[in-house]
Amino acid sequence: MLVFLNTVLKVVVSKREDITMNILMQAAAEAVQNQPHFPVSATAVYVVGFIAATTIGSVAWYNSKRPVGWEDKERPDVVPEVKKEETPGIGEPKS
Repeated sequence: MLVFLNTVLKVVVSKREDITMNILMQAAAEAVQNQPHFPVSATAVYVVGFIAATTIGSVAWYNSKRPVGWEDKERPDVVPEVKKEETPGIGEPKS
């Protein structure tokens, strides 16, 4: 009886593996036929994010203390000057 159950269990596991592999192969075949592409919206988000990060980084760089060798460099006209407050975020808003 034990040999019979062992044989049945092997057949069931084998069939389950075959079914799983068949499903995976079908999904892979459909993906190759449909040739999915990277969404345009995701690409746009990456591009806009890169431009925003570069712009914010440039403003921060040009308004920070200059590293050695950059002290005498001029700020480009397109970069706004950010004035420091003595206590930023504390007290009444200044208009």
